[in-house]
Amino acid sequence: MATIYDVSNLARVSLATVSRVINDTGKVSDKTRQKVHEAMEQLGYRPNTIAQSLASNRSNSVGVLVSQLDGPFYGPMMREIESVLRAANKHVIIAAGHSDAIQEQEAVEFLVSRGCDALIVDAEMLANEYLVALGKGKTPVVFINRHVEGIDDRCVHMDNLQGGYLASRHVLERGHRQVGYISGPLFKQDARERLAGYIQALAEFGVPFDPDFFHEGDFLEESGADGMAKLLQSGKPLTAVVCANDHMASGAIALCLERGMRVPEDMSFVGFDNIPFPKYISPKLTTVSNPIQAMGKMAANWVLQQVYDAKDIPFAHRFAPELIVRESVTDLNV
Repeated sequence: MATIYDVSNLARVSLATVSRVINDTGKVSDKTRQKVHEAMEQLGYRPNTIAQSLASNRSNSVGVLVSQLDGPFYGPMMREIESVLRAANKHVIIAAGHSDAIQEQEAVEFLVSRGCDALIVDAEMLANEYLVALGKGKTPVVFINRHVEGIDDRCVHMDNLQGGYLASRHVLERGHRQVGYISGPLFKQDARERLAGYIQALAEFGVPFDPDFFHEGDFLEESGADGMAKLLQSGKPLTAVVCANDHMASGAIALCLERGMRVPEDMSFVGFDNIPFPKYISPKLTTVSNPIQAMGKMAANWVLQQVYDAKDIPFAHRFAPELIVRESVTDLNV
């Protein structure tokens, strides 16, 4: 097995020079760097990552905390983070919090204990106070999909209130006034903000908030169906429903179809997130984009900027939602 000494002899440079090339520390000319890399390739030499970490005081690994490991929402986010960091020769260590405060904290402590150079944290249940303290700790942290006052400069998030407003305003502009709303679990900040956007749009059109037109779901399809059933049970006329994500919208639409209702002729729908499958169902779902892949890229870019001194990399904290108009909302005569 080739050693660093073999590389030094073949490249005819000092051990210190080989070390600087391997660990990317100190100044080395391009010609000398190329000689070292050619010697490493010829010998099949692979640097000892533990030794590299000791020499550079870096592990070249980034910890990523996500809520879930599956689904069309977190998968693209993790894929984008890994892609950006892998292109910079960094690796990710992923842990899941499962929307549980204890598990989220344990995951954070695990990632820190692994010597990660930085953390990308998508925490749903940890208190703001904990996140502020974490953001001021020794390990650099960037927070994704959440805005926390006091550490604004390291939060990558979308304007969820504006997203809820855009979705709700769309059906109101199309003439609907009996507009139901199926929210996500209100212990989550994004769910509360999207609901606030719905209430803001109602007020703008002079429509009072009606508790009979509201159901708190859990972002899963089943709660969309359950919520739709509850809204219909009120017996009040209802012409449109805004759902806080596409999964719940799909569940709500399925229940209406099972009951012989037509979409959008009898009931119009707007979702949220713009995950892939709703654009292939019939009718294609009108929804609000949630640029989670772009946010994943920005979080990875923050790490490259702040931790690995990468230059000229774009970074943005706040993302704006966009209404994606398809076929699931009909016009009403008013």
